[in-house]
Amino acid sequence: MNKYEAKQQARRDRLEARADRARSASNMTYTRAEVMASAIPSGQPILRGHHSERRDRNYRARIHNTFGKAFALQDQAKELERRAAAVGKGGISSDDPEAVDKLGVKLAELEQRHERMKRTNTLIRREDRAGLAALGYTADAIEKLFRPDYRGRAGFASYELTNSSANIRRIRDRIAALEKIAERCDREEQGRGYTYREDVEDNNRAAFVFDAKPDKPVRDLMKRNGFVYSPSRSPAGKSTYVRKLTPAAINTATWLRPQLDELLTGE
Repeated sequence: MNKYEAKQQARRDRLEARADRARSASNMTYTRAEVMASAIPSGQPILRGHHSERRDRNYRARIHNTFGKAFALQDQAKELERRAAAVGKGGISSDDPEAVDKLGVKLAELEQRHERMKRTNTLIRREDRAGLAALGYTADAIEKLFRPDYRGRAGFASYELTNSSANIRRIRDRIAALEKIAERCDREEQGRGYTYREDVEDNNRAAFVFDAKPDKPVRDLMKRNGFVYSPSRSPAGKSTYVRKLTPAAINTATWLRPQLDELLTGE
């Protein structure tokens, strides 16, 4: 398990722990609501006009709200469990130090699948069922391949091949971008009222660390260009805005720096 995978596992563990706490709180709150409700005799109506009416209504409202809190906590536990299960399932992250290798494996799989699709269409045009069987297709799969779609097309449609090619190009571009970033080293440059950093080795982020909380025009400029405020990366008395370190982020940061120098100095 590399550093990124360990970080993902830690996040998954935190979410699961929060889910357990929420479920435990839900059970305790539900039990408390049941105990409260047991104080009212079964079928006992509110005695309208009686001196106890207001107190009784308020007590029943508290029971209702307590049950509601229990159900809300149960929903919260389910949502936290869903989020925990989703950690690491969103594809290959650029933060993963093994991203290039993993993308290389995925690229090889996509290229192999693409060539198989092209070969399949060639064999279909030749009506070569034996060749399709040699590619690993079952008899049922071969029959489906020869069955025309609503436009009379057999095999893989042209849009499927186009989408496959687009995915291959996308993965190649990601690999090239990550390799370009990997060639860079951590850097830190001082600006007028801020420090610009590129953290390649650890967080894989481009960051602007402002000496103090910037004014609204500066904050808006950062947000418009994909840099978001990061409380966890902000030292005491400072404000840090970060963006994932990519060639686009580096180009944007290069463009931003003279804009910031002008805004922060009022020149």
